[in-house]
Amino acid sequence: MITRKLSLAAAVVTATALTLTACGAGETQSADLSTINVMAPFLEAQPPTPDGAVQQKLEEFTGKDVNITWTPNASYEDKMNITLASSEIPHVLVVQSKSPGFVKNAEAGAFWDLTDKLDEYPNLKTTFPEVQNNASVNGKVYGIFRARGPMRAAVMFRQDWLDKLGLKAPETTEDLYNVAKAFTEQDPDGNGQDDTWGITIPKWGALGSNSPYDIIEEWYGAGNRWTEKDGKLIPSFETEEFLEANRFVKKMVDEKLINPDFATFDGTKWNEPFFNGKGGIIVDVDSRVSVLINLFKQANPNDFENKVGFVGNLKGPDGELNAHPTDGYSGFLAIPKTSVRTEAELKTVLEFLNTMNGKEVATLFNNGIDGVNFAVEGGKAATIKPETPEGKVVNTDIKSYAQLGTNVTGNNFYPVKQASAYEQKVFDKRVEVMAKDLKSAVYNPAAAFVSPTYVAKGAQLDNIVADARIKYLAGQIDEQGLKDAIKLWKTSGGDKVQEEINKLWQDSK
Repeated sequence: MITRKLSLAAAVVTATALTLTACGAGETQSADLSTINVMAPFLEAQPPTPDGAVQQKLEEFTGKDVNITWTPNASYEDKMNITLASSEIPHVLVVQSKSPGFVKNAEAGAFWDLTDKLDEYPNLKTTFPEVQNNASVNGKVYGIFRARGPMRAAVMFRQDWLDKLGLKAPETTEDLYNVAKAFTEQDPDGNGQDDTWGITIPKWGALGSNSPYDIIEEWYGAGNRWTEKDGKLIPSFETEEFLEANRFVKKMVDEKLINPDFATFDGTKWNEPFFNGKGGIIVDVDSRVSVLINLFKQANPNDFENKVGFVGNLKGPDGELNAHPTDGYSGFLAIPKTSVRTEAELKTVLEFLNTMNGKEVATLFNNGIDGVNFAVEGGKAATIKPETPEGKVVNTDIKSYAQLGTNVTGNNFYPVKQASAYEQKVFDKRVEVMAKDLKSAVYNPAAAFVSPTYVAKGAQLDNIVADARIKYLAGQIDEQGLKDAIKLWKTSGGDKVQEEINKLWQDSK
């Protein structure tokens, strides 16, 4: 698979270069931009139809015919690379990540550099410059990023267990240990059995994937994937704080405060121990709070409140709050030069995208159609019930159209009204907690930089440390073994990655 993708990427670069050469050698014909061609993934079983109500509204709001090539999400990247190597390239392309293929194409000149252009468009001038930098390729903006809430880390716990044991919600990593220990040893469900544990962690070892390990390491001050030390950027796992954090996790593993099958536990079943009264704590994104509440609600609509409690990020041993953000985006909308050939055409497409990120279209993509599937109540989007056939189609379609939303200036749509006063209270608290933690966010300082060596062998390098971390926590190697793995990362190419990242970092200043 890797070989195939690299071959496709190379083909795209070659084809693009040939196309650009041809364009430069002859007269450039003006494109007809009354129709905007778009390529995007769809996540549902079937893609939206061109005559659907959402499509009609989109064309009404933008004043353009919009021809969207919907592609299954699972095969999107391969299809995208094949499309870029063809003669039918869309005007706007959803790019899902800074994959090696995209980076090569961008640096070969296949996409417009938008770095100095977006500020002219009020709905494209981001209010999240850190995220735009994260989404850039070595500081150059080759697409309008699709914003995702950067602050999402939370600690969820069985509130009923906490109340029964007379404990307070954790505020520090030490508190987390104490609550996990009490949940394990003090029979929080009152059944007289030694059958509970503190924290449930699924199989999730990859570095920099916002796993519970990454989050706890950041709380300890290790940084977010990379960190600055003595005037240089170093990987987080080279810090003493990384080792301290993993000693902390290992202590909980050794004391059986964490599920014993953490290295192999199926992530799709993560909620089950929490719901079934086995494991009392989950460290993950805050949206899981609503998922857990819904499980209790479905089981007993008359007794689901105060089962799930949560807090945001925790203070580390030094008393400081180093809150863990994601990079804050999920791919971007890029504009290929082969289909949008002139500055005038680019301006037309950017104006189209500016309209797409305005309130009307943002509401359409995220809420739907007022009066069909939702109604505005108290400034919130209330779902119309019972759901009509028309409303059902809109509710389904907007899950795909949301792939075209960028929200780079924030959410210009209605927050969803929750089903009950209790759920609304919890949702509002989530928003408040995440906003507060965002002020203490420690971003990855190297997120924007693409190291050639890392593109070539980064996954293999990272596996060296990721595998060693899990083996250390499981007791299969000691701390020296973990340190040896970090040295192996460096001598296997990591030192070169570090050198390239630091040069890009210095050049960006």
